[in-house]
Order: sequence, then C-alpha cells, then structure tokens
Amino acid sequence: MAEAAARQTDRPVILSLAGLTKSFGHLKAVDSIDLEILEGEFLTIVGPSGSGKSTLVRLLAGLEAPSSGTIRLRDIDITLMPANRRPTAMVFQSLALFDHKTVGQNIEFAMKMKGIAPDQRRARAMELLNLVRLPEAYYSRAVTQCSGGERQRVALARAFASDPEILFFDEPLSAIDYRLRKTLEVELKDLHQRTGKTFVYITHSLEEAMMMSDRIAIMRAGRFVQMGAPQEIYGSPVNRFVASFMGEVNMFTVAAGADGTPRLTEIDAPAPGARGAFAVLRPEALTQGRNGEIQIKARVTQTALLGSRTQVMLDARGLPLIAEVPGSPEGLQPGVLAEFSFDLANVAWVTE
Repeated sequence: MAEAAARQTDRPVILSLAGLTKSFGHLKAVDSIDLEILEGEFLTIVGPSGSGKSTLVRLLAGLEAPSSGTIRLRDIDITLMPANRRPTAMVFQSLALFDHKTVGQNIEFAMKMKGIAPDQRRARAMELLNLVRLPEAYYSRAVTQCSGGERQRVALARAFASDPEILFFDEPLSAIDYRLRKTLEVELKDLHQRTGKTFVYITHSLEEAMMMSDRIAIMRAGRFVQMGAPQEIYGSPVNRFVASFMGEVNMFTVAAGADGTPRLTEIDAPAPGARGAFAVLRPEALTQGRNGEIQIKARVTQTALLGSRTQVMLDARGLPLIAEVPGSPEGLQPGVLAEFSFDLANVAWVTE
C-alpha cells in the first residue's frame, strides 16, 4: 500500500518503517508494520480504542523503544535515537503546556534548553505567533489566561519552535467543543499547506481524518487494515470492518452470479456470522424516488435534520436502512411507505 502511494507522487519518502513491532508482555500493540511516509504529506492514523495508533506514534516520535523492526529518517536509522535528538516534534492531547509560564516562555522553552540567545528566541517566538495567528501581544500573556483554542495554538507554536521536519499529533483536538474543533481543523490544514511540513496525525474522529488528510491509515489490532486517500477508503472499503468504521453504511448480503462475480440478488440483512461478499452502500447514495437502477419500498421509521440534509431511517422488509436526502423534504414522516433507489455503480463490494 505504501509503495503504491509513493509511486503516485514525486514526493520523496521521509520516514520508513520495516517490521516495526511493540509488545507489552504477550500483547503486540504494534504488529510488524511496514510504512512509508512521504515528505510534506498529511497522514492520519485512525482506529478503535486499543488498535495501537497511539503506541505507533510514540514509537515514531522516539517516546517508546520498539521491540523489533526499524525506523529510518531518509537514509538514517533512528530506531533507538532518543526523542530530543530527532528532527521531530509532538503535540499531545493534554498539550503539556507549562501553566506557570507565559506564552512566550512556553514557545521558547526548547530553544532555551539548547542555549539559543534570548533575542533570537524572542524573534523566533514572534514569528511563530504570527504563524499560528495569535497577536504578538500574547507573548507576555500568562498561558492560564488563554482560551482552549489559544492554548492549542501556543502548543503548535512550541512544536514548530525547533523547525522540525515531522510533526506528530496525538488526538490534540479531542477535548475541544465541536465549533472550535471545526475551526482548528481548517487552521491545521492551512498550517500544513503553508509550512510544507510532514504531519502524522492520530485521531478517533473520522470527520477530522476526512477533512484534513492526504492519506488515511486504518489500524486494527496493531496492523494496518487499509490505507489510501480519504475518498478511496470511504467509497471503496476493503472489508466490513473498514466500511462500518468509516461512517454510516447500508450493508446487504449478495450472491455469486452465473459467471462467479458478485451480484445483488435481494436486499437482506447480513446473517450473523455470514461470510462471503457484501454490498456496501453509503446513505447519500440511497436517494428518494425511482431514478436509480435498484428500487426499494421502505417504511420511514425516524428522521433527523442534519443541517442542510435529513437523515431518514427506513425499514425495508425487516432490513434497517439509512438514507440522507437534501434539505427537509415533505412526505417522509414516520410511518410513511416511501420509494428509494440506488445505482449499482455506487455499491462497493466487500468481504468479511
């Protein structure tokens, strides 16, 4: 997967992993991972709790030592290099700011530890305040007087202070309210584009991953299940786990046609423990009316307004379905028997 991504761009590989493994007793939190991270890309790693994503990023940042395998920064083996010697920086979920220091002191901390002169530190801090869109007057402000969004920006400025080649993020927006999180997602993506730095981002939020990433890697039980561009993973999942993990989904059982290829023969819920091929259809591809190739009559069980669209919960002969339609359409009240349809081109075929 990583090799294919590398061939599709002229970006060089900046960080490569080979057989990277981290065990805690008998548990392999990271299990023999191979990966190539491209210079300047925004790679997001997602997965359920316990999938190994946070352990992986700690290995990459030098905060954990692997049990086996190698990490190479371009042509240099940095597998056992301590974090403070790597040209990388990390933004933690807790932000880890010094509450007894000012904004400027937080930003300058790493530079001070390296013996950089005060006037140079201050000049760099001012540059970074501009980079993260904070007023220069914040330089002397106590970090405890900053809002949640401002603290996030201070943490970002501090991470950029040493001019790292790669920045790692471990769920930095998870504790922020929805409106501010959406604002910071836009600003992070903009910051990535303006600086050209390599971002490796860990999150449990699929919205964050879809909005910001060049590539998404999905982890499960210490391994990558699928890796690709956001729309590729969303529209063409490799299995039922990825299909369900990447958002709301309708899933049907299918049977092999006469030529052995999967055919949608009837709409039916996957039986417990069912194996074989499954048809995956995203809610927005199930449209109201009879314009699609496959028509469905289903009873509306519930509706929910989601801003500019409405989510419609349906029952098609015992199979629960989800559709998303534009606006707030009339005639889709609970209890109504409605017609929906979809095109086979919008169906993704997956296996167990």
